[in-house]
Amino acid sequence: MSVRQIKVGDQQNFVYLLVDDPSGEAIVIDSGWEIEPIVTVVRAEKLDVKYAVATHHHSDHTATLWQLGRLFDAKIVAHRSSPIPHDLDLDGGDALRIGGLEVKILHTPGHTEDSICLYDGNHLFTGDVLLIGGCGRTDAVGGSPKQMFRSLHSVILNLPPKTIIYPGHDWGKVPFRRLSAEARVNPALLAKSYEEFRRVLRK
Repeated sequence: MSVRQIKVGDQQNFVYLLVDDPSGEAIVIDSGWEIEPIVTVVRAEKLDVKYAVATHHHSDHTATLWQLGRLFDAKIVAHRSSPIPHDLDLDGGDALRIGGLEVKILHTPGHTEDSICLYDGNHLFTGDVLLIGGCGRTDAVGGSPKQMFRSLHSVILNLPPKTIIYPGHDWGKVPFRRLSAEARVNPALLAKSYEEFRRVLRK
């Protein structure tokens, strides 16, 4: 299994290709505003894209998702509560399979109600839930500080420390980082209580 991290658009979005190397099957995670960088990698490596997954419904992550789906004949995948049109409903505990690889879905609301993370046992694709050095906003429609705290502290921090975090934007000091290292420096993860977390969000 390998990861292609691709930066697209003027909001420094990251999109990802998660690839099962033996089979060449792949999942596109988010899409951003432009598909050319993704298409270039898929065609150069002759990948077989099975799914195009939205980590949440915001347009900077989904604007070209259907275009990618049509181009690659891939199923569009989103959380069951997502307002975007999609082919396949998923919820926490469900999984996608490419080749011999199983990718688990973690429902992680807080930034939006339909926010999900994808976890393959080594890599965690967090969309706008967990960013390098921070977390996503909770003050927009569908956001919830309480749900965000629960998603970060009861779901993500329970994963193995070796897990590599791949965020939805290139806004941090590094483009990805191990969970063990992120937990030592990220104020949103260092907060010991919901009240402390709320103070972090107000800074």
